[in-house]
Amino acid sequence: MDEDLLAEMVRIQDDVRGAFGWDYRDDLNSARAMALAFQADSPYGVPHWTSQGREDTLSGIKEKLSNAKQIVLVGAAAQKSELDLEWPEGTQFIAADGAIGALPNRIKPTCIVTDLDGGEHLDKAALNGAPMIVHAHGDNQLRWEQYFPDWANGGQPPLVLTHQTREVFSNMYNPGGFTDGDRAACLLHWIDVDLSIVKLIGYSTDHLGSWSGTTNPALKIKKLSWMKRILEQLHPRFGDHIS
Repeated sequence: MDEDLLAEMVRIQDDVRGAFGWDYRDDLNSARAMALAFQADSPYGVPHWTSQGREDTLSGIKEKLSNAKQIVLVGAAAQKSELDLEWPEGTQFIAADGAIGALPNRIKPTCIVTDLDGGEHLDKAALNGAPMIVHAHGDNQLRWEQYFPDWANGGQPPLVLTHQTREVFSNMYNPGGFTDGDRAACLLHWIDVDLSIVKLIGYSTDHLGSWSGTTNPALKIKKLSWMKRILEQLHPRFGDHIS
């Protein structure tokens, strides 16, 4: 991992907050509340959601990705036909939030990177036990406060927790990035995966994908321009994968 690049991927979160007029304190409050909710001996009554359980989940994800021959990141504009292929052995898949709906049932994701606006497709994946990398930010606290109890009652997917602040929390991480799509790529950099083996499918800045959970199209398009900027800073070839 390039420590300077990681620092830049975290610093750019301040640029994004400034561009949209968001308050750092809102991100911080959501992250603190999530960290507090998972300090229990058995958070939400789920033993493997403990600090050690989440660390074990992250270790398992790292092992799969570190041994991968190819990694496919699936964005919200993905078409099912692009993914319903015979992939080489050793290919791992990471879905950005609701884009998990684009994956054929026979393909099991390594993990899903989500801030929890993926709707029914995300819920179905949780019921099937797909590992979730759940992000806390200032605009989704009410969502995660609802989702975790629901997931505890059905599916209990393995969890890793992320945030977008400069604070340090126990077993809750900031790998950098902003949208689910670029945060998935930042995650790979953070765990020291060779980004040259990464393929992006369904990444677009000129239209909203069918798997996007947005309710404000104009705002989402603005967010996607930041996604592109972040991805191109992570690795120049990523720009070739964005429509």
